[in-house]
Amino acid sequence: MLDAFSRAVVTADSKTACIGGAELASLKSFIAEGNKRLDAVNAIASNASCCVSDAVAGMICENTGLIQAGGNCYPNRRMAACLRDGEIILRYVSYALLSGDASVLEDRCLNGLKETYIALGVPLQSTARAVGIMKAVCVAHITNTNTEAQAGNRFRKMATPDGDCSSLAAECASYFDRVAAALS
Repeated sequence: MLDAFSRAVVTADSKTACIGGAELASLKSFIAEGNKRLDAVNAIASNASCCVSDAVAGMICENTGLIQAGGNCYPNRRMAACLRDGEIILRYVSYALLSGDASVLEDRCLNGLKETYIALGVPLQSTARAVGIMKAVCVAHITNTNTEAQAGNRFRKMATPDGDCSSLAAECASYFDRVAAALS
């Protein structure tokens, strides 16, 4: 598992050069955005259960056969496994966002995920759809664009620092895109 600092050292070492120029500027930016990054991860972690359950519910609303007898979310044991897997994926996305590097996501979560799901008979299209819903929910929490009209009585506004969080939201979205790509 690498973070932004480790990645800079490994890259410089492979070039047999010192860290400098663009690498230092990138690390300075990473440090300057530190509080925003922590708040973004906190927004995801604080709303993880709701995010996953909403994603699975959205996936089921679009494909009600999943909860019928013989469906992949039937019986309760399979539904619980689906929710568990969603939380695991979300946890690794938040680890990647915190470290600023996707290696932990790739190594510990995505490596062999498609093959495992195929062997278990998990519908990849439905799983990718749930990942897409989680992506939208997490981006809304990071950018603080979630609204009471969308969430209803579960609405929870997170405190975020001043400034633009669009780059962090885009980074988070890219990690979800990696998950979706790994499933296709």
